[in-house]
Amino acid sequence: MKGDVVSEHTTSRGPAGQGGTNQDATSLAKDGTPLPAPRGAAGPGDDPGEPLLVVDKLVKHFPVKGGFPIRRTVGAVQAVDGVDLTVHVGESFGLVGESGCGKSTTGRLITRLLEPTSGTISYRGQDISYASRRQLAPIRSEIQMIFQDPYSSLNPRQTVGRIISNPMEINGIEPAGGREGRVRELLEIVGLNPEHYNRFPHEFSGGQRQRIGVARALALEPKLIVADEPVSALDVSIQAQVVNLLQKVQRELGIAFLFIAHDLAVVRHFSQRVAVMYLGKIIEVGDRDSIYTRPRHPYTHALLSAVPEVDLGDDRQAPRERIRLAGDVPSPISPPSGCRFRTRCWKAQDLCASEEPPLVRISGNGEGHLTACHFPEEPTIEGREEDIVLDPALAALEEGASE
Repeated sequence: MKGDVVSEHTTSRGPAGQGGTNQDATSLAKDGTPLPAPRGAAGPGDDPGEPLLVVDKLVKHFPVKGGFPIRRTVGAVQAVDGVDLTVHVGESFGLVGESGCGKSTTGRLITRLLEPTSGTISYRGQDISYASRRQLAPIRSEIQMIFQDPYSSLNPRQTVGRIISNPMEINGIEPAGGREGRVRELLEIVGLNPEHYNRFPHEFSGGQRQRIGVARALALEPKLIVADEPVSALDVSIQAQVVNLLQKVQRELGIAFLFIAHDLAVVRHFSQRVAVMYLGKIIEVGDRDSIYTRPRHPYTHALLSAVPEVDLGDDRQAPRERIRLAGDVPSPISPPSGCRFRTRCWKAQDLCASEEPPLVRISGNGEGHLTACHFPEEPTIEGREEDIVLDPALAALEEGASE
């Protein structure tokens, strides 16, 4: 069953090739004009339904060079190709998908570590898509990032105190108790000893180094943190500690998270809403329970079918069928026409090759559940959320949190 074509947000379209522009956004040009100060503070008193971040038709293509002796552009890697998403104040939003689908590139575009090819990134009603470094300076402190590798993201020649205090120095912030006092306070918040102030990154374990990265992200009291697979390089017991820390930070400080990961169990544990990404496109979006218990896109269904089941030792449930995808992920240089998943989809028909499916609202799956599929799956695993198995440390963590 198909629904009405919808988007996660309402926008007005700009000129071709530049994506849409949010109606409330302030367009920017690279003329050195300072960006206006954000409207109000995204704190505990704000409306939780207020959009903090709106991404509209975001595109990032990396040129491919070839030829000899004169090199020229012969193609492009379509890493991100028309991504729409919205993150609300204080919300934890999960972005999942297999390796190479464009998740990390999306995170770097949102933090403006990469320049978008086209599309719109609006932060608190202001278009920052093509803002210059000078224009971005006033809001850099409000959008921070936690990187995947907890060692390479830290300067090995600087002490922990220097690493965490650098953002405050760059932004000219002098806390009431001094920068050193603030750094020691942050170390205590993330579960480290304040006496670690003068140590170097190589003196810490992987989990401790990731906590240092979290402390650095918190130094400027951000409103949004983009966490790019922050636990993928850690042992499962350390993963539980870091996830618990991030949840505590979000709960106590009201920070919104864009949580990027490929571990379905971790995303389910941390996120309130989830978007599934495949080959540069968002193919399904919904609240956590709807995505995990009633998936409608075949790709999401296949991902969830690969999660280990709980063996209850009785006949209360039938074994879930494992869906094995055929073939490999297509090249992002020349993706398939129409639906990009069709070359691996067991439900593909001629329409899938000729027409790209838009994100549509599927009736019966909740108002916010969107799926990009011409022939969506029936919700065959409804009520079996317990089958999404956490690793033992994460399961214990979730049980403790519920108490």
